[in-house]
Formats: sequence, structure tokens, C-alpha cells
Amino acid sequence: MGILKSLLGDKLSKRSFYMNKNLYVVLMAGGVGVRFWPYSRNSKPKQFLDVMGTGRSLLQSTYDRFATICPKENIYVVTHQEHSHLVHDQLPELQQSQILAEPMRKNTTACIAYASYRIYEQNKDAVIVVSPSDHLILKEEEFHEIILKTADQAKDQDKLLTI
Repeated sequence: MGILKSLLGDKLSKRSFYMNKNLYVVLMAGGVGVRFWPYSRNSKPKQFLDVMGTGRSLLQSTYDRFATICPKENIYVVTHQEHSHLVHDQLPELQQSQILAEPMRKNTTACIAYASYRIYEQNKDAVIVVSPSDHLILKEEEFHEIILKTADQAKDQDKLLTI
């Protein structure tokens, strides 16, 4: 929390300081979860399952993690069209335009290109964070610090930063 405290002082919350209208998040939720078989099935891949027993799926947990540092209207989910109803069911707060349903699976590069194109149509100054929807992050405050620091680095530079 050291970086945030030095940036924020005691007067501002992390959320109010970093709710930058140019920060976007793309959650990749297109996998079929074959490595989790038989728990994960084509009809309900692992990102839609509550594998940690928290009452929230991996997708929901990932959404919650980013919703604290990014405007909710700037969070997009890319998934295969057969799973778009699962995204809508699990994240009803998303507008239909925030659920990008791919007609066929073309893996990570196509997913990122598709989402980037759609976001660029909305905001040419967007800084985009792309994240898998099925990662477990235990130290969320530290994760937020790293994401916000790299997003700040990227905003004025034409570069791709990876974590």
C-alpha cells in the first residue's frame, strides 16, 4: 500500500483517485476449461464456476477486483457467443455492449484485437488492461498498485506493458 499512500495521502480514497475515464479493462472469458474436466464442462467452463467456494465464480471475482479501480462501464468481457448468457447471468450490471461475444474461438490475439477495436471506437485515449478471467490473486492491494502504476506508465507512451 506504500505507493498508494504516498500518492493519495490521507484525504482521498484509491477509488476516487483512480476512477480515470480512460482506464478500461478487458476480461478474457473465452476458454472451455478442458484442464478442469470433469468439473468444468463446455456448457460451463471454469471461469463461470465457484472453484474457491466463496459464492462467486472466477469471472465474478475478477470483475470485483477490477471494479474497485476502474469505472464499471469501462469493463468489458470477451467470451464465445455460446457463453454470453453466462456472463450476463453472472454480471447483470454489465450492459449488453460490454459483453463482446465472439462467433468463433481464435485465441488471445484476436480477443485483444477485437476488444481494443471496440474500445477505441468509444475512447481514442483509452489505456487498456487485459486480464484472464480465471486467475487467483491473493494480495489484491498489491495487485492494484501494480496495475495502476503500469496503467499510469502506459497512458503517455505508445507501448505495451505486461505483468
